[in-house]
Amino acid sequence: MPTEYILYLFIFPSLSVGCHPGKKTAQQQDATRLHYRAVEGETFMLPCINSSPTVWSRTGEGGEEYKGHSFDCGKAFLAEAKHSGKYTDLTRSLLSSGSKLIFHLQVEKLSVGCYQPGEKSHVTLRLTAGGKLTCPGLKCSNNTDVLWYKGDKTKSCVDNGELQFKPVRERDGGVYFCDRRLREENITWTLRRAVSVTVTPRSSPSSPPTILNNSEPEEVELGLPYNLTCKVSFEYEEGFSPKVLWYMNYNGNTENTTLLPSEELHPQREILEELKIIQVSIIKKVTPQHLNHTYTCSTSNAVGNSSITIKLKRRNKAKWPCLVGHAVVSFLVVAGLGGIVHLKRLELEIIYRSYFQYGKHDTEKKQFDVFLSYAWSPLLADVTKSWTLSSRSGSFKNEEDDGEATQRPLEVLLPKVLEDQWGYRLCLLDRDMLPGGAYTNDVVLAIERSRMLICVLSADYLTNSNAVFVLESGIQALLQKRALKLLLIWTSGASGSLMEADPPLPTLVRKALRVLPSLKWSSSKPARSKSNFWGSLRKAMPNIDSEAGFSHAAPMIKLC
Repeated sequence: MPTEYILYLFIFPSLSVGCHPGKKTAQQQDATRLHYRAVEGETFMLPCINSSPTVWSRTGEGGEEYKGHSFDCGKAFLAEAKHSGKYTDLTRSLLSSGSKLIFHLQVEKLSVGCYQPGEKSHVTLRLTAGGKLTCPGLKCSNNTDVLWYKGDKTKSCVDNGELQFKPVRERDGGVYFCDRRLREENITWTLRRAVSVTVTPRSSPSSPPTILNNSEPEEVELGLPYNLTCKVSFEYEEGFSPKVLWYMNYNGNTENTTLLPSEELHPQREILEELKIIQVSIIKKVTPQHLNHTYTCSTSNAVGNSSITIKLKRRNKAKWPCLVGHAVVSFLVVAGLGGIVHLKRLELEIIYRSYFQYGKHDTEKKQFDVFLSYAWSPLLADVTKSWTLSSRSGSFKNEEDDGEATQRPLEVLLPKVLEDQWGYRLCLLDRDMLPGGAYTNDVVLAIERSRMLICVLSADYLTNSNAVFVLESGIQALLQKRALKLLLIWTSGASGSLMEADPPLPTLVRKALRVLPSLKWSSSKPARSKSNFWGSLRKAMPNIDSEAGFSHAAPMIKLC
């Protein structure tokens, strides 16, 4: 800061602040007894001592307390003659700290001889302008030493007893109290008067109203109502009633206009010097003709006019937003697939290993080509016995083409076709497993040594615990990424006994039966070599590995 400016502030301090501070020392009184006078009908406020909360309680001459006659300091009330009397600081009395503080209040009517023309108990000040307050009755005496208060806070910007405002701010509104001293009969009285201040904006605006809308076209939907909304900001203007009007310009011609009916104005005052108005005109039903016209919002004040013209355009009917729609659909698809995978994980894994994984291990060397599993029954034993006698007589025929042979059970026919005609190395538990061994170990070992497991499912098979164990072991081997192919052959009546199996089938088996590769066999239809069954079975079989190091000792029988 320049040295010259500092010297200027030091020499002319009053010019720099624009007012003289009040002299607080001249207002000091006896610390234990206070004497105040108030004017009847004026606002009055009991003082606070040392800016601390004080409760003044009315007491009689003997010191007794009047119930219901107590006032908090700093709280304004309308002075009446009945309020005259003696008050005690109730706060100090309760705390018993120090001497008792006594307050004498005398409420009098305004003295006509002391009333000065032009004195006001209510003053209006203009915002941002300069202003001052004069203490009522100040000129009734030569004492111009005045102390001003707003609430319990002292105002120090005083010049010749007048409170100065340079400039006036919005927060300056409220009730002010001025105190001055009077000396009567050796008693110093403080006369407290009130002045109410209202802060108003400038009396006239400096610019035309401001329309807050933009001139961009507004989108509407045909057949629906629409609100034309105009937002306008007005500067304060004393005695002014704002008006905002909507006009419709036919085909955009501003010379051919019609005044539109409008709703009631909605004023919004956010700050003192500014008033915001919202004017709405309702189009009850938008038609294509409305799109050809323009609409003007017009307003004015003492300074000038303001207007804005807008046009309506058709809004396309809201369609399913592509981005949101795709995201929702994608989420639903992913969630659905996740749920299916979670619920059908086992079935999906079996399908993958049965249809897509086997070909990668088709060339692995195994001791057996096929492990054939079926349920043995007394009927099969009789058929097998008769077939063995016939084979010894040498009257064999091609089992695929012979009609009589096709009447035999598949459990009897299938080993002859696979082993004797097609040349596959079969593993049959009743023939190739040594007696005396553990059944479960033999089954697991046979599956490990076989390239393919074929299970002939019959009613007897699904109720045979040993046969079901073979099927379950094969499924587990398939799930353990072993080089195994599994094929089911359903015979007539097997599917019906699936739901009636006793004991119930394991969960793993029930789920696998629905998805494993399968063929159907019916003995009532001729099973020719070129029939669907034998053709499908031939395609499902693995390639014959003639170089395998192990072959069972069963004789190879050539069928005629």
